[in-house]
Amino acid sequence: MFEEVKKIMIEQLKLKNVNITADTKIKEDLGADSLDILQLLMTLEEQRGIVIPDEALATFHTVGDIVDYLEKV
Repeated sequence: MFEEVKKIMIEQLKLKNVNITADTKIKEDLGADSLDILQLLMTLEEQRGIVIPDEALATFHTVGDIVDYLEKV
C-alpha cells in the first residue's frame, strides 16, 4: 500500500529525487497544497473503488496517515 501511495504522489506532484517515508509530511515536505491532496485522494478512490469521506481528509498530515487509513478500509 505504501509503495502505491508513494508512486501516485511522485507522479502527481512531479517529484524527483525525493525520499518519501511514512513520516514524510505531505504539505511541508512535499509542497502539496489542498488541491494536490484532493487529486491524490480522488486517484486512490478511483483505483481502489472506495470513497474517502471529507472528514478523513483533515486527518492526513503524513504519507503514513493516508496509508494507515487505506489499510483500514
